[in-house]
Amino acid sequence: MSEAKDKDSPSVSPRSHDSKGHNLKVPSPLPTRRTRTVSMSEKAHAGPTFIGTVKSFCREKGHGFIQPTDGSEAVFVHISDIEEDFVPKEGDEVTYKLCPIPPKMEKCSAVHVHIKHPKEGVQHERWDLPPSHGQKKDK
Repeated sequence: MSEAKDKDSPSVSPRSHDSKGHNLKVPSPLPTRRTRTVSMSEKAHAGPTFIGTVKSFCREKGHGFIQPTDGSEAVFVHISDIEEDFVPKEGDEVTYKLCPIPPKMEKCSAVHVHIKHPKEGVQHERWDLPPSHGQKKDK
């Protein structure tokens, strides 16, 4: 009986933190390119383009947050919505579109994300290469 109660209870969204330790709430279920309907994707693509700065992005977790230039609340971004050959890094200036997150459609996630200006002095990794941190280089 307790299994049914746990199964029916609302899911708790995990939290992510940026480099300054700010709590950022990860949407649940995760909105991804695969889970969006064609009509939602078309609406997002036809919508306005926004500019923001990558607040945090974790390649291993597959998501991050973008801080809009207008100072509004940080926007969630999933790895499947990055339209670049490079992994976004904190401080990169990006352009993006917004797509409502189901089921309530009260919040939006960033889609069609492009790195406009990479942060200077930061090494950017390619998606097709393994992550560079924590690995030893062979001599």
